[in-house]
Amino acid sequence: MRRVAFITGGSRGIGLGIASQLAQAGFDIAINGVRPVEAVTDVITDLQQHGGKVIYCQGDVASATDRSRMVQEIKSYFGALHVLVNNAGIAPKERKDILEATEASFTHVLTTNLQGPYFLTQAIANWMIEQSNETPDFSGCIVNVSSVSATVASVNRGEYCIAKAGVSMATQLFAARLGEYNIPVYEVRPGIIKTDMTAGVTEKYDKLIADGLTVQKRWGEALDVGKAVAALALGYFPYSTGQVLMVDGGMTLPRL
Repeated sequence: MRRVAFITGGSRGIGLGIASQLAQAGFDIAINGVRPVEAVTDVITDLQQHGGKVIYCQGDVASATDRSRMVQEIKSYFGALHVLVNNAGIAPKERKDILEATEASFTHVLTTNLQGPYFLTQAIANWMIEQSNETPDFSGCIVNVSSVSATVASVNRGEYCIAKAGVSMATQLFAARLGEYNIPVYEVRPGIIKTDMTAGVTEKYDKLIADGLTVQKRWGEALDVGKAVAALALGYFPYSTGQVLMVDGGMTLPRL
């Protein structure tokens, strides 16, 4: 039986890099996004080339109704779920200094980046517990994709940093809670990754990377994150629940 992975925000960027690596690793795939299904048909076709089943669960992770519906779609189609990857996230619509940022922006970012994945994890965790009770050899895990912004302060996007710091604590909380069921929970913390979200700051980070921002002097790629998540999903770190895997090219490595 093929294992099933659900990747939120899996139709583009880092999420697609993760979905691609998991598909190559032999997983059946459910991806989520807010775009209509017609906009992701090529993505689905590409993922299917690896031989597994692929479905698209259109919806907003910030919506309780959408989250419930997506979980039900996966239950109805696959009947099981072994890996949840909380990847979907947004940046503030405007980068504003924390002395000027709006409460509306704070609410918008935290609802999508923290509240949504927190309660999606709650729902999936309970389902995984049911599966582990019904199937003794059930093997599941949860991976939260956060950011170096969980610990690296950016005063012009405070709401994003706080959301990612919350995701980091959520990882620890669910790891502690799910330990008795042998369901590990991990955090993958990317650095500067080349995606559509970072396209607008390419020139800025090109210079910073050239000047030594990262130890490895290149942008990270979505597949770099995908390979890290695949290693966790495949069970290569079975005794490391609650841990953080950095995918930042050494950006946060303390240096003199």
